[in-house]
Amino acid sequence: MYTETLQNLWQQLLEPYTKEQSLIDESFEQIVAQYSQPHRHYHTLHHVYTLLQLLLEHSDLIADNENFLLAIYFHDAVYDVKAADNEERSAMAAAEFLFQTTYPAADIEGVMQLIRATKTHENPGNNPDIDYFLDFDLSILSAPADTYNAYAQQIRAEYSIYEDEVYHAGRKKVLQHFLDLPSIYKTDLFRDKREAIARQNITAELQSLS
Repeated sequence: MYTETLQNLWQQLLEPYTKEQSLIDESFEQIVAQYSQPHRHYHTLHHVYTLLQLLLEHSDLIADNENFLLAIYFHDAVYDVKAADNEERSAMAAAEFLFQTTYPAADIEGVMQLIRATKTHENPGNNPDIDYFLDFDLSILSAPADTYNAYAQQIRAEYSIYEDEVYHAGRKKVLQHFLDLPSIYKTDLFRDKREAIARQNITAELQSLS
């Protein structure tokens, strides 16, 4: 069960920075509760686990694996489809928790930067870890067609408060934005292996919404 894997890694990650086992346990329970909210269908613990697997697979390419891992846990801690500040609130949730530990302040800021980058998917400081974090976060776009289709349905379910006409217009705008980018993915690793597949998937979804 991936929840157990996530909990074990959380424990290993936090042990050097706090002697309060209750803080470790309760914070993980809160993370599980956040990602298990009933309005979530894609932005769930499974999404967190998917990013974790990508990190484990490519950890040698990441400069700061601890910051990266903490950002994975917190990057969608707050998720409200009606709000425009989910990423900032998620970054603040990470900081609020980490300041209860001895995690270095400069690294807390690094975690927050990774999370905040998922709002615009831009990396003006050219931090390589941010490039990988953003590509991992968008890895679903280059999934096999059936997995991508399931993802598209899950996103629709998360936006179920909106009628089709409103949702389709917004979704098409998002998808077209990706297609208009010179490259969806920022790293050579993802561009070489996944860019073409992502564009095929997005184009197919766009056609289905027309």
